[in-house]
Amino acid sequence: MTELIVDPKQIPDPYAIPLDEMDVSQPILLQQDCWQPWFDRLRAEDPIHYCKESLFGPYWSITKFNDIMEVEKDTELFSSHRNITVFDVDDEEYSRRETPMFIAMDPPTHDEQRKVVQPVVAPTNLAKLEPLIRGRVASILDSLPIGETFNWVDKVSIELTTQMLATLFDFPFEDRRLLTYWSDVATSNPKLGIGIPGLTEDGQDEALDECLAYFKRLWKEREGNPAGESLDLISMLAQGEATQNMDDDEFLGNLILLIVGGNDTTRNSISGGVLALNENPDEYQKLRDNHDLIPGMVSEMIRWQTPLSHMRRTATRDTVLGGKQIKKGEKLIMWYISGNRDSEVIDQADKFIIDRATPRHHLSFGFGIHRCMGNRLAEMQLRILWEEIMARFDKVDVVGEPVRVMSNFIKGYSELPVKLIAVA
Repeated sequence: MTELIVDPKQIPDPYAIPLDEMDVSQPILLQQDCWQPWFDRLRAEDPIHYCKESLFGPYWSITKFNDIMEVEKDTELFSSHRNITVFDVDDEEYSRRETPMFIAMDPPTHDEQRKVVQPVVAPTNLAKLEPLIRGRVASILDSLPIGETFNWVDKVSIELTTQMLATLFDFPFEDRRLLTYWSDVATSNPKLGIGIPGLTEDGQDEALDECLAYFKRLWKEREGNPAGESLDLISMLAQGEATQNMDDDEFLGNLILLIVGGNDTTRNSISGGVLALNENPDEYQKLRDNHDLIPGMVSEMIRWQTPLSHMRRTATRDTVLGGKQIKKGEKLIMWYISGNRDSEVIDQADKFIIDRATPRHHLSFGFGIHRCMGNRLAEMQLRILWEEIMARFDKVDVVGEPVRVMSNFIKGYSELPVKLIAVA
């Protein structure tokens, strides 16, 4: 399958094609929510699977939880340098828009740059942010119509995460929706028609140039501030020894990383959590009966949704993984969506269970040195949201089919029609 599938009728039965022709990188598998049997088969029959032909060139699929952990832990053998997604830019494309970011770097540069921005999600700062988040959540929820259909993705998921991002960047609040737009632009692939419909390569470049110019103005305003005085991400980058001399490309790359990381993970877990509860009414009743289940439920929602479907590594030398010969330079795709459904590691992994004994045992945030920096912030936002939802509404009722984004990286939603039912 070397052409982009856009018609759901053209999706083959994964059990009816030869194993060596399995290509799980087709974006339509996530968009149509039919990815599960593809990965079920790979985990059962060929957990470290080589795809010789795809839209994105040849790649290895790593589909089981423990194999993914093994790749994550060995940063010397399995490098993050240059690219973290299945899409493989050629030299011409890479030089056209090179945007290095610390998640796509190896130690020591990765560690030095990540350390600069880590304080924004330190426990002391999260404690300061909690009342602000709660106030904003309350304001958003109180503005919603009762008994009328609206798009939960736009009114709640995007709005809450965009407000939070604006706070972390100390970004002008009235322009906060630009952050959502730039995130969507950055994760699109116009060349293949993936992401924002109708976006061209020139349009993507123009939008990213606008993003860079906007943030360079903020940088200029803050670079002279005393170090450590402001806990916003731009001030930290401007004052950090490892980041203050970044060129434009590296600055833009790290901006994209922080915007996408702070936006897509949380917003799609907010939407996916509502959908999961509606699809599992017994679990929703558990929640109504016991609000103390919210913290564990939040982790289960993040596992169940797995908002970033994969990360990529590149072999730095010939090696053997799970009995398979991996050659230097070959790319390995760690499919988090598959590892999170591995029932050999997670009990009843194909079930949404809000009172699991170990709910944080999942791969949605990655593992090791590249584990998502903002994982505790994401969990806190979701916890507060559900505490405030349960104080106001008996149910967030999904009343129509969700619309999922066309991507093999972002596992997310553009529309989720709901009605709110107030607490009696």
